[in-house]
Amino acid sequence: MGKVNLNKKIAKKRRISSHIRGISTKPRISVFRSNRFIYAQAVDDEKKITLVSSSSVKMSKSKKVDQAKQVGLALAKLLKEKKIDTVVFDRNVYVYKGRVKALAEGLREGGIKV
Repeated sequence: MGKVNLNKKIAKKRRISSHIRGISTKPRISVFRSNRFIYAQAVDDEKKITLVSSSSVKMSKSKKVDQAKQVGLALAKLLKEKKIDTVVFDRNVYVYKGRVKALAEGLREGGIKV
């Protein structure tokens, strides 16, 4: 990845994330997607702490989209245990389709309002 592309990626992330803030009652769900795995964490931006997190690292070998949905469901379960039912979705620089969309749908299926 060249320097120009990296600068565009950073600018896009700042542009998107500048409008999204999470609090303890309504945390921000931050998504990171690598070539093999997908990671999601609920962040309280006021206290600057991660409340819960989930990833596809230890999941069974299946389609990446299915793994992303399972990560969303697992994260929803953890959020329910913390009595959180509403979140703000931060997709970072990723387009809302494929694995990112599947993760959000998994959160919704788990009973979390996104």
